[in-house]
Amino acid sequence: MMLTGLLCGALLGFVMQRGRFCLTGGFRDMYLTKDNRMFYALLIAISIQSIGVFALIQAGLIEFSAGAFPWVATILGSFIFGIGIILAGGCATGTWYRAGEGLIGSWIALFGYMAMSATMKTGALAPVNNGIKKLDAPVNSIPETFGLSVWPFIAILVVLTAFLAIRQLRKPKVAIPAMKAKRSGLNHLLFEKRWHPFFTAVLVGLIALLAWPLSEATGRMSGLGITTPSANLLQYLVTGDSDKFVNWGMFLVLGIFVGSFIAAKGSREFRFRAPDAKTAVSSFIGGILMGFGASWAGGCSIGNGLVMTAMMTWQGWVSLAFMILGTWTASYFVYVRPRAKTKANPSAALRTSTT
Repeated sequence: MMLTGLLCGALLGFVMQRGRFCLTGGFRDMYLTKDNRMFYALLIAISIQSIGVFALIQAGLIEFSAGAFPWVATILGSFIFGIGIILAGGCATGTWYRAGEGLIGSWIALFGYMAMSATMKTGALAPVNNGIKKLDAPVNSIPETFGLSVWPFIAILVVLTAFLAIRQLRKPKVAIPAMKAKRSGLNHLLFEKRWHPFFTAVLVGLIALLAWPLSEATGRMSGLGITTPSANLLQYLVTGDSDKFVNWGMFLVLGIFVGSFIAAKGSREFRFRAPDAKTAVSSFIGGILMGFGASWAGGCSIGNGLVMTAMMTWQGWVSLAFMILGTWTASYFVYVRPRAKTKANPSAALRTSTT
């Protein structure tokens, strides 16, 4: 049963690598270039998962409890996580699949992320992690807050997503030069052809839906999740306690790495790339902030931004909003402000680059 986590993760890693499904870049581009395509793609994945999961719940095939809403931890943690993913160059899932491509910087960020997540959950910072979560609201479910069925909220999400996606598809397309195809058939479609973000989002949504029954079959009552499984992997390597830390989620994150590696090798995009010292330090700091923030928030861009949003929880949607705000704040200091200084004083920037 747990090996289904490896399969589910491999599918997710393969699809994300080939579709370049990067939420960090998507959130950043919303601010820097006013490009909302990846955000709309995320809404598509959320919508597909939400319809499917609540249909399974209504059929009595799976169970879900939204629990309480630790609003302080969610707000602060998500904002910190958003800053971290800009410094790390990728979110939690993006870091896993880029590690599978051979990016050493992602390996560095991944180590910081895993180490801090483990420290927050069962290590020296566990009191810090658990203490702030005591500040919560009793109801996390948005429909329960208003005393309504979940389906009107899902309908609103689907209609809004369809409107935004159709409007995006109707925009004039920018011609992107493409090299002549060297492969044909399925080989071309899987490893060479550029995937549209919306097509990738449909696949991600279906995989996220598949994760629920596969995970619950092992006793893990949840869908996709990255932070706790990543921490569990490091905790298992350190303690050797398989009963406590080896689970479906741990196989999931390992599968993401495997699937990404297969996709990168098949598309000839795999190669080891070492960062410079500045990027390596930034990646490590970003990974630390990712682990800290995601632990506080109760999830990363997948756990909160994709799964808990689909479950129509306050935690998911509030987390998504502050995660985006965190990426925009970091993007200002990392990209916008330096460019503005360079533009204002180009001679100083030239002297700096030549010394």
